[in-house]
Amino acid sequence: MAIYTTSGVCAKKIEFLVEAGIVTKIEFQSGCSGNLQGVSRLAEGMRVEDVIKKLKGIKCGDKNSSCPDQLARALEAFSNKDKG
Repeated sequence: MAIYTTSGVCAKKIEFLVEAGIVTKIEFQSGCSGNLQGVSRLAEGMRVEDVIKKLKGIKCGDKNSSCPDQLARALEAFSNKDKG
């Protein structure tokens, strides 16, 4: 599983698994449990690019990011690392 340390949100870390370009598992550490379980279940089974497109740029209140945005950033970093 890949691990992403978040910044500026309630969740501290995101662990995720990508197989053949599909997000197959997502686990957030800390944060709003019910909401993050919902985001995880909705994103699991989706293509990485689609998750990034849907979640990137979402903000939480007056914060510059959100847990969904952090997931998009994590997947984007993973994709860029995988390509490079």
